[in-house]
Amino acid sequence: MNSADSQWMAQALRLAERGLYTTSPNPRVGCVLVKENSVVGEGWHERAGEPHAEVHALRAAGTLARGTTAYVTLEPCSHHGRTPPCAEALIAAGVSRVVAAMQDPNPLVAGQGLQKLRAAGIEVECGLMEAAARELNIGFVSRMTSGTPWVRSKIAASLDGRTALANGTSKWITGSAARRDVQHWRARSCAVLTGIGTVLADDPQLNVREIDSARQPLRVVLDSELRISLKARILQGAQTLIYTASSDVAKQNVLKSRGADVVTLAGADGKVDLPAVLSDLGKRGINEVLVESGRTLNGVLLKAGLVDELVLYLAPQLLGDAARGLADLGELTQLQQRVGLQWIDVRQVGDDLRIVARISKEK
Repeated sequence: MNSADSQWMAQALRLAERGLYTTSPNPRVGCVLVKENSVVGEGWHERAGEPHAEVHALRAAGTLARGTTAYVTLEPCSHHGRTPPCAEALIAAGVSRVVAAMQDPNPLVAGQGLQKLRAAGIEVECGLMEAAARELNIGFVSRMTSGTPWVRSKIAASLDGRTALANGTSKWITGSAARRDVQHWRARSCAVLTGIGTVLADDPQLNVREIDSARQPLRVVLDSELRISLKARILQGAQTLIYTASSDVAKQNVLKSRGADVVTLAGADGKVDLPAVLSDLGKRGINEVLVESGRTLNGVLLKAGLVDELVLYLAPQLLGDAARGLADLGELTQLQQRVGLQWIDVRQVGDDLRIVARISKEK
């Protein structure tokens, strides 16, 4: 592979990004067909159930597809799903070379698409710009390899790590630019998850606003005792899923009559079983979950090792020791109990600082 290959793969990745808000539960994929250093066709996967990126590119190229190199951000599929296998479409079109950024983590594909292309006499290379391709589909990779979605927790705090005053006042710690930025994280997420404490205190909608989005994420509420009000704004508009440990069938039925989906997943402690929630969301095709909650749920999820990434907005202000912290982790008596982080991205958004950090596996 050479610099030209990198150029065309970068273009395929830019195309794939166009499906950032729309492709779930499918991955975001782009494809560029190149012949004699010129693009003859390109495309990206736009929505589940619609043609894949390779098909769009082949249609754009027509007969010019023969003899091209196809740059694809994910291994072409080899199985019959909602659409026919893309590997077969590339073979039928006479493509002579395929460069894939990464192998498909889907067990139904997992190298079989590349193998089918090689068996047809097509030159195949895989691994170019793989890290970028994985980042683009980090939730899909997580669901395919672990059965659970990628969990990303969004927290807005002061510079000294405080998310609200002692009396609960928190609007607004961060500025309008940061709040608008959050809308993009919501839009790319398949689900937005919160706890009943946040619902009762703030009555949020947790929907995508201010930016164009073809779909709304599933709103998920953890409500062990079914304390949610029937007038809660989160029950209005887009779909809402409530996980509970309560056996109050009458309340469940009323919520269902209001359009909510109610699932009982009780743990041994009488509260909602959080690992079971993530497994259930994975089965529902949820790739990325954005957690927007208070310090209690943030702490529970972090202590249980169920958070993969933090998106932390820090405002240039100090709220003092009496204000509420960003995660209730209890008292740590040993450094080995700490939650380690790995910086992924740090930038200024308006007047605030946005830090994206991964949970480190090392203590």
